[in-house]
Amino acid sequence: MNLTPRNFAWAAALLLATTAALADDTIIGYVKIAQGDASVVAAGMAIKAEPGTPVKTTNVLKTGPQGSLGITLKDNTLLSIGPDTELVVDDYVYNPAQDELKLVASLRRGSLNYVSGVIARLKPAAVSVRTPTGTIGVRGTHFVAKVVPE
Repeated sequence: MNLTPRNFAWAAALLLATTAALADDTIIGYVKIAQGDASVVAAGMAIKAEPGTPVKTTNVLKTGPQGSLGITLKDNTLLSIGPDTELVVDDYVYNPAQDELKLVASLRRGSLNYVSGVIARLKPAAVSVRTPTGTIGVRGTHFVAKVVPE
């Protein structure tokens, strides 16, 4: 391959695009417990949740009427969701050495039992859980939230 400035620019652009695509595909945690109708939805495709199933940012964690899921994130945050629940981890950054910490999730419906991990202990303001009616800021180590249909 002739490495002209133009070819170099194309190669650099391709490398950056590939890196950005892989960054969105980073595993942020794993399913530890799955019972009943429970799935991880990625790009519109539902995968039956089982212990060891990877969880990535923007995956929809869903349970049916008899389902439940327990997820452990890389910083040891524990997310337990009950029946008829939809939860999405919208943004997750865990790089404590660089003080880059963030956890933003959306509880669309159902119930969430949250136990803080390293992110909330080191930088509580970097953690929030959105609901249809407001945002929960984490200032402790544990909370339970429930979103019911109107």
